Amino acid sequence: MISCVPSGLGRNHLIIKVQATKVKRLCKTHNSITVNGQFPGPTLEVNDGDTLEVNVVNRARYNVTIHWHGIRQIRTAWADGPEFVTQCPIRPGASYTYRFTITGQEGTLWWHAHSSWLRATVYGAIIIHPKEGSSYPFPKPTRETPLLLGEWWDANPMDVIAEATRTGGAPNISDAYTINGQPGDFYNCSSQDTVIVPIGSGETNLLRIINSALNQQLFFTVANHKLTVVGADASYLKPFTTDTIMLGPGQTTDVIITADQPPARYYIAAQAYASAQGAPFDNTTTTAVLEYKTAPCPAKGGGPIKPINATLPVFNDTATATKFTTSLRSPSKAAVPMEIDESLFITVGLGLLNCPPGARARNCQGPNGTRFAASMNNISFVLPSSFSLLQAHQQGIPGVFTTDFPASPPVIFDYTGNVSQALWSPVRATKVYKLKYGSQVEVVFQGTSIFTAENHPVHLHGYDFYIVAEGFGNFNRKRDTAKFNLVDPPMRNTVSLPVGGWAVIRFVADNPGTWLLHCHLDVHTGWGLAMVFIVDNGVGELQSLEPPPADFPVC
Repeated sequence: MISCVPSGLGRNHLIIKVQATKVKRLCKTHNSITVNGQFPGPTLEVNDGDTLEVNVVNRARYNVTIHWHGIRQIRTAWADGPEFVTQCPIRPGASYTYRFTITGQEGTLWWHAHSSWLRATVYGAIIIHPKEGSSYPFPKPTRETPLLLGEWWDANPMDVIAEATRTGGAPNISDAYTINGQPGDFYNCSSQDTVIVPIGSGETNLLRIINSALNQQLFFTVANHKLTVVGADASYLKPFTTDTIMLGPGQTTDVIITADQPPARYYIAAQAYASAQGAPFDNTTTTAVLEYKTAPCPAKGGGPIKPINATLPVFNDTATATKFTTSLRSPSKAAVPMEIDESLFITVGLGLLNCPPGARARNCQGPNGTRFAASMNNISFVLPSSFSLLQAHQQGIPGVFTTDFPASPPVIFDYTGNVSQALWSPVRATKVYKLKYGSQVEVVFQGTSIFTAENHPVHLHGYDFYIVAEGFGNFNRKRDTAKFNLVDPPMRNTVSLPVGGWAVIRFVADNPGTWLLHCHLDVHTGWGLAMVFIVDNGVGELQSLEPPPADFPVC
């Protein structure tokens, strides 16, 4: 396990360098942006209650920020990381120290760049162990293995998104998926570096699985082995057993496997769950190998014994994805907010913008000469560029955002039906929604079928939330409230909004700051599938945002 190398200032003072590094995959060497020359980047291993100071030094040619995905950042929104939301970017040659404390969290999270498409290669695991003297709520596994699922382009990802931004069309799909940075046996020039996960007969292994892919939900399985799910997004779950799990980008799942099969080599595999009808996607399979220490040796002069194949669902198997997401439960009665102060209904989906006056056809290569867009409640979110939203909010700088993000769609329509094309064009704006400190919030996310319906992994920064219900079609409060689980719903930081369906979350707004809510398919975020909650300070210091650090980057 790689931990960040301490700087000599103490155990939790770390220096990470963002830099270009030669990385060879699929027979070709690229000058990829990495952290400390590693791909994926180093694993941060910490305990609940630890305070971290991470000095990020930007030696790359792009602006960069780092987001600590799923860390609550209580009162430390300055350290959350999304570009132009909580900070201005770290310019090439500059540095910034992220300071934050892990508060009441255990399990698997991750860190990644939150600037353009840099997170394609700039990411790593965060493993939060229980406080000293505490233990897991399950028997301690023999070993633990983080498995980061990624997406690889045989190109510079920054060029891929720059081209799509220029044309207004969809970006090129990836060329491979990876496990811990390696594509695996089914790709060219890759099998010699396939990741091996060793295990002894009778041992247990806690697999910490992270979907760090840029734009694709993934199914994951281990050939012939049951997965006992024990946690997700650094929250424990009531354990249950399954063959396959589904993770949207941003989501993590902790599973325990037991080496109870005949000693051999077994494929660990992941491939796409692609729910958007007719949309192109990377239909390849990444693999690692679960290798029993007593697996039979190959014959003299022969290659390694071929692993036993894994069976994954077909790419559009929504039933399997749904069976998994609806099986998650908190281990015991949950503190679900019951007296709702703020009720929002947010449509989530794609859209198309008409070609701007005077624009050339080559800049409008979306469907029928348009440009792709995406929106929440018909607002396609535009990031500011002169100040971060947090700075503008905290310093009262006018003209950076408006506080009129609508709590419900401006027009009511058949969201998952055949939507009139008159409703396909969103409004581009920087609108936020203000929440009083301590308010109990319910959000209904409603997917739309504008252009195409698909599953969206929706991530809220600065918070965990309870997913109290999900379903298909249009949400109907009279009918669907009966389906709410207000006893033991799962707690997550990223919800899988079902394709052509809805999901309901609840949380208490107890963390002041500016908090991005966005689809974690980066292509959709760039098209505007985002909004921001501004949570006001409460009473006294402990309910108020800390002052900005001295080295806070300026725009």
